[in-house]
Amino acid sequence: MTTQQSRAELFVDPEQDNRFTGPATGDERPMLAGFLADHRATLELKCSGLDAELARRSVEPSTLSLLGLVRHLADVERRWFRKVLAGQDVDPLFASADEPDRAFDGAVDDPAVVAAAWKAWRDEVAFAERFVADAPDLDVEGDDVWRGKVSLRWVLIHMVEEYARHNGHADLLRERIDGAIGI
Repeated sequence: MTTQQSRAELFVDPEQDNRFTGPATGDERPMLAGFLADHRATLELKCSGLDAELARRSVEPSTLSLLGLVRHLADVERRWFRKVLAGQDVDPLFASADEPDRAFDGAVDDPAVVAAAWKAWRDEVAFAERFVADAPDLDVEGDDVWRGKVSLRWVLIHMVEEYARHNGHADLLRERIDGAIGI
């Protein structure tokens, strides 16, 4: 007789899963940073073991792909942490005013495109992690054309929300690619 497993146990062995280990009590900054780190790790996990398949649009009629999500989230990280909070004069890496969906549309099956997406995403995550660690507190503010004044606290909460939403997309995309399921 076989024992049923929950979806949470099917994608990765629970003993090997390094996500969801952040603090559940205590100070706000490590808790928020931990939740965001867990969601970033979930995106990486959902993309693990894939190369060309990352560009596959597997949930028709949507044009979303795992690679598109990586590219989009690199731009999102860049926007909130570099542009809004750090005040740097930077443009998105993948999207543009003329091509707002280029992060998704330009996600093609090309090893150089895949490598560039992962490098950009990792660079932006590293910048964001340094920014959060170095910020004097969660009340650091930046100016955003969409929201007006925003705090680091708000950005961290928004980033958890952004990754949670897109990790749901990643669940469906990955399951259609090779049947891998789990959280």
